[in-house]
Amino acid sequence: MVINQTLKPAISALKISARPWPSIALLISADWLALCLACFISVQTRYFFNGQFHPSFYWRLWPVLSVFILAYALSGLYPGVVISPVDELRRTSLANTLIYLVLSTTIFLFKEGELYSRGIFLMAWGLTLIFVPLGRVIIRHLFAHRRWWGYPVVVLGAGRTGEMVIRALKRQPSLGLKPVAVLDDDPDKHGSLVGVPVIGGIPMAPKLIRRLQTPYAIVAMPGVPRTKLLAILERYGKTFPHMLIIPDLFGFASLWVAARDLGGMLGLEVRQQLLLPGPRLIKACLDYCLAIVVGLVCLPIIGLIALMIRLDSPGPIFYGQTRLGRSGRYFRAWKFRSMAPNADEVLAQYLEKHPELQEAWEKDQKLRSDPRITRVGHFLRRTSLDELPQLWNVLRGEMSLVGPRPIVDDEVWRYADKFELYAKVLPGITGLWQVSGRNNISYPERVNLDAYYVRNWSVWLDIYILIRTVWVVTRGDGAY
Repeated sequence: MVINQTLKPAISALKISARPWPSIALLISADWLALCLACFISVQTRYFFNGQFHPSFYWRLWPVLSVFILAYALSGLYPGVVISPVDELRRTSLANTLIYLVLSTTIFLFKEGELYSRGIFLMAWGLTLIFVPLGRVIIRHLFAHRRWWGYPVVVLGAGRTGEMVIRALKRQPSLGLKPVAVLDDDPDKHGSLVGVPVIGGIPMAPKLIRRLQTPYAIVAMPGVPRTKLLAILERYGKTFPHMLIIPDLFGFASLWVAARDLGGMLGLEVRQQLLLPGPRLIKACLDYCLAIVVGLVCLPIIGLIALMIRLDSPGPIFYGQTRLGRSGRYFRAWKFRSMAPNADEVLAQYLEKHPELQEAWEKDQKLRSDPRITRVGHFLRRTSLDELPQLWNVLRGEMSLVGPRPIVDDEVWRYADKFELYAKVLPGITGLWQVSGRNNISYPERVNLDAYYVRNWSVWLDIYILIRTVWVVTRGDGAY
């Protein structure tokens, strides 16, 4: 089969676009720098507070840092492609914790514990848990959009699923797969798909891998008959070292799914974290501990906000609204009042003067320039400080720090068949909807994000969302 002459220049240009070694080298450098920085800060801090030994005494342990890099490699963190941020956080945290435990145990078993500070090891461990993921985020933010980052990938299938795959990979370059070509047996689909050339039929795969040197292929043909799909996998599985198959399971859980061999049959094990007592207990402990700590730290801020609200407009300081919680139970969610006391009347008058905004209000129940919000309310909403009183709801067991957005009765119909998923968990102060655009996303997208959270729930996902929340709130993304 001959490649279309008009597409040869594009193919030649794409051949040298994505290369794995630059991204691998950058990730290793970022990890090494993060480890050195964590150790340096720990040693210098301890020495500043009357440390017994000079910092140079600890530098003889620097070869141990190579063990961390090796552990990351064994954990699949290099080349670091097709790894979700949640899974990457889990792998780095577990690898770092295990190495520090082994290192500490080894030092103390050899009776050298009195020569080293336990405080330095604890501080270095804590800083490593923060700096390593942060360094990887920064590196990807700076370089993941570059054409040379990651691996080139060929998509088999130019249908709707193939288009979704390409859009997802372009939207999330941090995944490290750059679509360079598409193959499909339907001549009507040849040409271009979301800016990626569709250059021919699937039998072109062996020639294409020799031209483009693409180690990855994504089979995006969930509607193909089983016999044809198996034939494609059997024939071209030997061509590409890595083949990713998109199954016909849209809307199903995607995190924490593991392949199992059932006597020669492929099985997909989906761990239902919501049904496991251990993870749920950890989540509850995380909620209570963080709610108490954050509440105590923020007491002066809470007092200042209360004073600002009192001086800004008449009315109560706190506002409680009946919301739906786990198992469909009602509870009163508390916030700092950010609206005028006669908010409903103000809204009705505003919509009457601006009928063109009625449709936007009915669609998303949000207005970008909401006339009900007070001056202090705008600040509270932009910084999400209006939600601080919900820490009380967390301590009462009515809400979680992380979860779906708490809704009212009038919003149940929008969730349709997904409401059953929503009711399985406690609503959260923050959640995927808040770290994925907040008010800039449509209501159906919020519903899908809530459903995704419930299907893929884990303690690691909660930790990831909490970390992302700090960044989003600091920047004020999507807040109004």
